Amino acid sequence: MRRRTTVLLGGAVAVALALGSLVGGVFAQPSSSDPATAATEALAGRALTGAAGGVPTANVAGLEEQVRVSPSDSGLLTQLGFAYQLRWRETADASYLPRSEAALRRALRADRAEPNAVLGLGSLALIRHEFREALTYGRRAERLLAGSSRPYGVIGDALIELGRYDDAFGAFERMVSLRPGLAAYARIAYARELTGDRTGAIAALELALDTAAGQPEPSAFVLVELAKLELGLGRTEAAARHTYTALRVLPGYPAARLEAARVEASRGRFGRALAEARRASEAIPTQAAVALHAELLDRAERHAEARRQRATITVIDRLLQANGVQVDLESAIYRSDYRIQPARTVLLARRARADRPSIYGDDAVAWALARSGRCDEALPFAERALRLGTKDPLLYFHRGYAEGCAGNRGAMREWYKRALELNPEFSVRWAPVARAALR
Repeated sequence: MRRRTTVLLGGAVAVALALGSLVGGVFAQPSSSDPATAATEALAGRALTGAAGGVPTANVAGLEEQVRVSPSDSGLLTQLGFAYQLRWRETADASYLPRSEAALRRALRADRAEPNAVLGLGSLALIRHEFREALTYGRRAERLLAGSSRPYGVIGDALIELGRYDDAFGAFERMVSLRPGLAAYARIAYARELTGDRTGAIAALELALDTAAGQPEPSAFVLVELAKLELGLGRTEAAARHTYTALRVLPGYPAARLEAARVEASRGRFGRALAEARRASEAIPTQAAVALHAELLDRAERHAEARRQRATITVIDRLLQANGVQVDLESAIYRSDYRIQPARTVLLARRARADRPSIYGDDAVAWALARSGRCDEALPFAERALRLGTKDPLLYFHRGYAEGCAGNRGAMREWYKRALELNPEFSVRWAPVARAALR
């Protein structure tokens, strides 16, 4: 890809990263001198970074009261819209999302040129997996917020999911050149991870950790992302160090609890992994947390409890869909894992890929086809899912499974071996399958 080498090898991005590390906020865009605008920008920045929510219920209630007093104040309505998104991130309560949309649309009715409200709708579209809509809002915000880095986060994130990687990496480069801070570094890290440079991704996240400057929510977020990368490289102890540091920085942080479950499973400590997964799923019942909890219950041969957890995933999906979140891709992968109505799952995966024509959209179709026994059809999609050089052991496993069920046993073994070399415990459910096949 034309821009991949720029993202991976440095150039202007490497200079920007280095300068950001050395001089901190010197290159950061200035905050507004108006306190209300500054408060809006601060909430927008937190929402677009991806860090933990950190907005107490009392703060949301205070904003709601201010809006009742001043119902046409576009700045207050925009702040409230972002605050709802942060509460969603902290609680997984999808009912905050329609409330965010209502507040942001009211802000635009009060002031059609309120740029942060446009940006907020772009952020909301990303949460709901409406990536074409997110791109439209991001481009509109780019015009309204000349010189700001924030629209490029929305633009780049949307382009990634739409499979437009050259353009996405270009947006991230623009973002880091305008403001080399945590949000930009995290996206550079993801670009490097997608293109197979996990070591470079770790370097970018280490710079992100520097810019977090000890703030609990941003620091915990970056530490968990570092743990994921280290675990993906099979460096379990480094992953554990980052994970448990995140829990010290932000006690009870659900994302760190979930990562602790993965770390302990990689250590072979399945009892501790199960306890951490239970805590994570109880704190924020996301599909990922509940699914891992169920897998660990199965591993402990507590199958009735595992089935109850999996029933919860269906409820979670329905609640998300009722509040406007598209879950086709995640549902297709999950349903394929358990061979739930394979023919319908293939249709679901194809629909997901139409909305998200990314490498993970390709993987969803490949996995659904392979698990439904349509292995020759699966292989081209499994190959496309690896077109960026992404070093993801689950993608490797899915490719191996497709090869094996198509009768290519040697290729199956090779891909399974590569998955296990990256991370011997890449999946509670599937790593044992890969090991058994190699034996």
